[in-house]
Amino acid sequence: MESVMKGFIVTGTDTDVGKTVFAAGLAQALRAAYWKPVQAGLEDETDSQKVARLAPDAEVLPEAFRFRTPCSPHHAALVDGTEVQDSYLHLPASDRPLVVEGAGGLMVPWRQDLLGADVFQRWDLPVIVCARTTLGTINHTLLTLNAMTTYDLELAGIVLIGDEEPVAEKAIADFGGGPIIGRLPFLDPLDAQTLAEAFAQNIKLDLLDG
Repeated sequence: MESVMKGFIVTGTDTDVGKTVFAAGLAQALRAAYWKPVQAGLEDETDSQKVARLAPDAEVLPEAFRFRTPCSPHHAALVDGTEVQDSYLHLPASDRPLVVEGAGGLMVPWRQDLLGADVFQRWDLPVIVCARTTLGTINHTLLTLNAMTTYDLELAGIVLIGDEEPVAEKAIADFGGGPIIGRLPFLDPLDAQTLAEAFAQNIKLDLLDG
């Protein structure tokens, strides 16, 4: 397996759970290098552009792959007439901690024969799981954690994103087998200052394993 300076992979229990906002907050707090290996969808603000806006002290590294269509990377690549190639899936060198944001959830196909979990397994970095606090999050989160065990991925911590939901949080803590490092609320307005303040108030980085 590949090994680099300490860092984290950020994944989600689903798409649009808020992992890019969390990754931005983490990259800012750690003064880290942020890397989104695969970007699917270029019409609106990309994840890298959002992190650059929300984490001014982070180093935003260029994506390995940029596809036009906002869908699963394996199909977005097909639409563009290409595919995700292994030769570009090496962790970039940096003198900072590395925050790597995956595409969607753990089991999203990056290629016809390659899942996100396969790539994470190669990189051998601890994984932070972002989970929304809406209905269904207990099932989605525990399924994600179970898949991580199947792929022998190290769980660094779980972060909840959204409104307070103590029943779901307790169930995830009881059954998940990993630390819940905090809950990041929805922010309006969402900018670099409000994110940094909310991150400092709500996320306990000292609980992270890895």
